[in-house]
Amino acid sequence: MNIREVRAQPRLRRKHLGLLTFNEGIIQSLQHLHEELRHYHAPPVVHPTLDSAKPNKSLFSWFGGGGNNKTPIRAIPGNLPRGLYLFGDVGCGKTMLMDLFYDTLPPNVRSKTRIHFHNFMQSVHQRLHKMKLQYGSDVDCVPFVAAEIAEQGNVLCFDEFQCTDVADAMILRRLLESLMSHGVVLVTTSNRHPDELYKNGIQRESFVPAIQLLKSRLHVINLDSTTDYRKIPRPPSGVYHCPLDAHAASHAEKWFRFLGDPDTPEPHREVQRVWGREIVVPRVSGRCAWFTFDELIGRPTSAADYIELMRSYDAFIVTEIPGMTFRQRDLARRFITFVDAVYESHAKLVLTTAVPLQELFVSRAEMKEALLARRQKGGAAAGGAELPDEAEVEDAMSHMMDDLEHNVEQLSKSNLFTGDEEAFAFARALSRLSHMGSKEWVERGMGLESQGGKQERDSWARTRSRQMEDSM
Repeated sequence: MNIREVRAQPRLRRKHLGLLTFNEGIIQSLQHLHEELRHYHAPPVVHPTLDSAKPNKSLFSWFGGGGNNKTPIRAIPGNLPRGLYLFGDVGCGKTMLMDLFYDTLPPNVRSKTRIHFHNFMQSVHQRLHKMKLQYGSDVDCVPFVAAEIAEQGNVLCFDEFQCTDVADAMILRRLLESLMSHGVVLVTTSNRHPDELYKNGIQRESFVPAIQLLKSRLHVINLDSTTDYRKIPRPPSGVYHCPLDAHAASHAEKWFRFLGDPDTPEPHREVQRVWGREIVVPRVSGRCAWFTFDELIGRPTSAADYIELMRSYDAFIVTEIPGMTFRQRDLARRFITFVDAVYESHAKLVLTTAVPLQELFVSRAEMKEALLARRQKGGAAAGGAELPDEAEVEDAMSHMMDDLEHNVEQLSKSNLFTGDEEAFAFARALSRLSHMGSKEWVERGMGLESQGGKQERDSWARTRSRQMEDSM
């Protein structure tokens, strides 16, 4: 089945709401690559040798004549189809389109991988670290890792391509070029145009060649849809997040019994391990894990920890979540990374929060300060502007939540966030939390759907299985 045939299927059209509103040129680009892949056969993967990866230690190299310790990368095949780079605001349908493309790839594609870019880079760094320990730090390990990845998928789909880490920036160009040299076709989504990636990052000049490679080898397509498909109204899901009142604990207990193992509902403690470290999971029932905010986010945890948890559990309850102010940005960043991991793994999430969702990352006091600063910047005498009242603050916070995709740029220029990347991450997290609160999300895979329950459950199980495989 190809992209055009999918559009004609009533059930799939309901599943992928809004597909028909995309620009016809976007659908044609996906269809064109789909047709190219029907006739494309990736070359066999040629693994580099250890000798080729060792640095040149000849006498001549000491005088600057051949001391490059980079393994030569094979030429990119002339018949390699040009990939796709889909970018746009949060909720515009990027991931939906990519998943649709991934699910309908022609049968002659012998292997494919779909993975969140954050997970992908974690896996790459883990593999590089392991090789450095084995062969020494002077060995160029990137081509070895690229060859291993190419064996797992000659079509590689990335979700949320971004670069916020200097360690990623240093290796991405060689990694992407090495993958392409093995005939790997790349399809990726991103919030940013390639030229905006790693903007103002440390040693950005080292990342510019990666940007040029993306622009020359992938069709860059702007999804300028103004609809956030994750906000299409659906029936309420009952308790999804609730205030920290006397009833919060009982709400969490009910969800724990609902999402956990009904035969053995009593919680028990488990320990997961990642990279030699222990992750203590204080309360587990079946495939449901329950943490307080402090137990999960209040200690130094990373994306690697959250990815490991996604492999082990299908549902998460996080209680006692406070509002996070500007002075608690480290906590907010960890929590956003956790939310991204849950969303990408299609797991369930139940929260109890001290404040409404729109106030999780921005307090009312901070919003009041931002409104006052805007007034003063607009021409009022310094110190003479009147403080915004509560009604203005309430209106501003509601507007921010209701129209996130159009407010990201404005948010990034305010003093509420340190820059574009933080504002995008904030908006994406709120949009995803809103989506995960829907009845559709909660019931998916649990056999509770009013129509096609078993089919939806099987589809959800396959998605979860694929996510585990994609963790590489």
